[in-house]
Amino acid sequence: MPTPTPAERDQASVTSTGLGVDVGGTGIKVGRVDLGTGELLGARLTRPTPQPATPDAVAEVIRAMVEEVGWDGPVGVALPSVIHDGVARIAHNIDGSWVGCDVIALFDRHLPGRSVVMLNDADAAGITEVHYGAGEGVDGLVVLLTFGTGIGSALLLNGHLIPNTEFGHLMVEDIAGRGFDEAEHLASAGVRARDELTYEEWAPHVSNVLRSLEDLLWPRAFVLGGGISEAAEEWFPLLQNRTPVRAAIRRGDAGIIGAALYAAGHAGLVDLGATVSPDSY
Repeated sequence: MPTPTPAERDQASVTSTGLGVDVGGTGIKVGRVDLGTGELLGARLTRPTPQPATPDAVAEVIRAMVEEVGWDGPVGVALPSVIHDGVARIAHNIDGSWVGCDVIALFDRHLPGRSVVMLNDADAAGITEVHYGAGEGVDGLVVLLTFGTGIGSALLLNGHLIPNTEFGHLMVEDIAGRGFDEAEHLASAGVRARDELTYEEWAPHVSNVLRSLEDLLWPRAFVLGGGISEAAEEWFPLLQNRTPVRAAIRRGDAGIIGAALYAAGHAGLVDLGATVSPDSY
């Protein structure tokens, strides 16, 4: 990936500020982040995700947004895709043309001369929560799940990210006795909204997914995020699984924060310790 310029190093090191981008199916969010506290600095900038959300269309919106906020330093981009060896491998809630896209070459075209890195959006949330949120200081294995249209996941062992997990696609047995299906087809927040389920009706499906992961991984804690985690007090008490469950703290800003932190770490501007290798993606 591109080596940061002296100007990029100077800006981030002087201000202790990073910039993160979170690409979603309907909106793209950009924000400046205080790398010491993990707090957003000022209001985040939001623009609609272009339709179709092709790589060049999305990258061009990101370029315009980065210029609008007047940022010259490293840029981190959280994307709903597996990023492996600098290539997008799947496409969730974005255009299928992302599959096989060389994301390094993409941003060499749209943000030339910049240090731009991309990572999975749930992994960005995991980095955020282990540094500034509900996963901070937890020894052993932590599983973060984000409940939205689907179910995103991040796996962290003693604070170290194991990138590109896709537990939302884990096949689990439906408690209604209809056979096996993907976890996110049974227990996502999108399914709850679609089927107009109460928390009492939905929570057993979530518990079933958590128990399936427990039997495979034996984690020390689950961190559950997504917008629905804001109502944690209403449905967390309904869960029936053995592993402690924590609500994600950073929620809707977690992708921005984690992307900014990863970009700064990749550029050598902050020390991420053992959280994530610069070459993980």
